[in-house]
Amino acid sequence: MAAAHVLYDGECPLCLKSIGILKKLDWFHRLNYVNARDVEQDVVKELPVDPSRLIEEMHLVTPGKTIYHGFGAFRWMSWRLPLLWIFAPFMYLPGAGWLGQKAYLWVARNRFKLVPCHGGVCTIQRKPTATKSA
Repeated sequence: MAAAHVLYDGECPLCLKSIGILKKLDWFHRLNYVNARDVEQDVVKELPVDPSRLIEEMHLVTPGKTIYHGFGAFRWMSWRLPLLWIFAPFMYLPGAGWLGQKAYLWVARNRFKLVPCHGGVCTIQRKPTATKSA
């Protein structure tokens, strides 16, 4: 089965943390993670979405080329990541889509206030990797 593409803001610590969690939950490798700021990636170039929208909220492109964003992307992923299956039906309750998207957009718009960033662009602190000695 082909993997779906998850496009995210690769300069946002909150986004990177979320992608890290998704990778741990993606036991069957159903998702391919793409930094939306890397405009040289084919999936980013070919997507019929304004590049600035890709930074505003997460997008997901299914193997069938359907595009989801925000809460809709999480809802799609919830059926494909085993540990999220328990939550998937609740994401379809009446009003869940509307409320879920509102909550998602609030977090997305405020993510730079929720985590330490400078000038609207986050600097990513990476842990130094230990080198092996021979």
